[in-house]
Formats: sequence, structure tokens, C-alpha cells
Amino acid sequence: MDIGQLLKDISKGLTRGERPDGRMLKTHPYRRLMAHVMQTRNESVVYFDTFARADNLVRYLAEANKQFHVDVTHCLIAACAVALAENPKMNRFVSGRRLYERKGRFITFSMKRQKLGRDAKLAAVKLELPDGETFRGLCDRMNAEVKVERSDKKTAADKEFELFDRLPRAVLDVAVTAFKKLDHWNILPRDFIAGDGMYTSIFVANLGSLGMGAGYHHLYEWGNCPLFMMVGQIERRALVVGDEVVPTDVIPIRWSYDERIDDGLNARFGIDTCNRVLENPFEMLGCLKEDGSDAYALDRLKPA
Repeated sequence: MDIGQLLKDISKGLTRGERPDGRMLKTHPYRRLMAHVMQTRNESVVYFDTFARADNLVRYLAEANKQFHVDVTHCLIAACAVALAENPKMNRFVSGRRLYERKGRFITFSMKRQKLGRDAKLAAVKLELPDGETFRGLCDRMNAEVKVERSDKKTAADKEFELFDRLPRAVLDVAVTAFKKLDHWNILPRDFIAGDGMYTSIFVANLGSLGMGAGYHHLYEWGNCPLFMMVGQIERRALVVGDEVVPTDVIPIRWSYDERIDDGLNARFGIDTCNRVLENPFEMLGCLKEDGSDAYALDRLKPA
């Protein structure tokens, strides 16, 4: 840990409200007061139920898997990456009764440590989303992270869990309270924030990979994640198209989001972006042509 940088972060956090992971925003008094009236994420949570048509996505996955390993989870992460880039107001969080713009774009996704293992432990993988990355590049990084998580190698998170698990209950309670206070006053060390999957822009849980439907998820009071995406398995629904009822494969998606970060209209824009990517993967994810002409940067995509 860089002690000099730590002291600078503490000074900025206490005197100017700055954080290692966010820039404080000047907002309307109404939104500033909202953070005092609704002090926790779960008393500020809004639930939204939506779906994306899956027919094009199923065809795309069949084609893409001839060239590189990809599944629905990869596409969900990519859709969220595009949504964050196109709708930067989604990439905010509330901490210490203040609203911040997050430095960088991050997505955390859950996975089984052993594929399809009923008793296997869950792992949370946190990814930073760099500028200029294509869908193929994102898939390669995700696959590398999953390989590490499913190996016998202990990750940094494993070591942290084992350490805290050894603490007596009373000591652990005090430690958790202390960490939350440090975070509230913007003096939690950046190394701690960087390695924690709950300090992220969006958390994605694909229950469809486990053969389950989507449920509504709470927002964690630990960390500062304001958005939770729960996805169920592809299912058949009857949709009304024009004057006809058409049987259609869809992906059910349920969102939980902290309304303190912005209004419902901008949340709707972000959700629409995710659906647009999932419903038009050939145009928006690409990476199928040998000459690379359809390999688009996820942070600079144009609407399909």
C-alpha cells in the first residue's frame, strides 16, 4: 500500500469530500435532501420488470461459438457495458449522504466456482471496462477470470474471507461497523475498494445459467453498488405483435436500482439500451467477420 497516496486520499476525503472511486457532484437541493431522508439503499430501491426478445441472441450465440467461447452471461455484461457508456448517469452512487460520479466503469457478475455444481460456492468477479474494448476482448477477459475462479488457486477474495472468518463474532461486528464508517467519511483505502466486488457500477446475476427464473434482488448496504440485474432462463411467452399473438422466446430481466442516483427516466434509457443490445447482437456485438470489420468498441456503439 502506498502510504503517501493513502494520506492524500484521507486528507481529500475529510476536507473536500473526495473519494478514490468517485467525484462528488453538485446537484439540486431536492436530490441532496433525498440522501438524508432516505439514508439506505434498500429504502431507496425501485424494482423494474422487463424482458428482451431472445430469437436473434440464440442465433448469434450459435454463430459466435464457432469462433470463441461465449454464452448469455457474456452478452449481458456487454449490454451493461454499452448502457453505462451511453447513459453515464447510471454510473453514479450515493455514499455519506452525497452523490458521486464513479471513476471508471465496473461490472461484477456472480458465477458457480464449479460449473453446474449444486453445492459449489458462488464467486463474484469484478471487471473494469476499459475504453475501446470489443466484445471479443471482453469475452476473452471474462473467460480468463472464470478459469482462475474455477481453479484450485486461492484468490485474494478467498484469503480475505478466511481471515475475517477467523475473527470472533464481536470483533467482526466492530470491524464491519468501522469499515462502514471509514467509507462514510471517504477515507476507506483505495486498495480495499478496488478489490471489493460490491464497489461496482452494476451487479449481474444470471440465474438462467442455473435453469432458474429471475427474482427481484435487494441492494447491498455494503459497498456502493446502485444497480442489480437479475436474469432468468430463456422462456416462451405469448407477445402481441400488431393484431396477432406470437409465441416468442424472451429473456426475463428484473432490475433493482437506487433512485437517489437519478430519476426514473434516465434509468429507463439505460434499461432500453441493454435490451437493444441483447435483441440486436449481430449489429451491436459483432466480432464474427474474419476481417474484423464488425468488431466495435463497446463504449462507442451506435444505436442499431
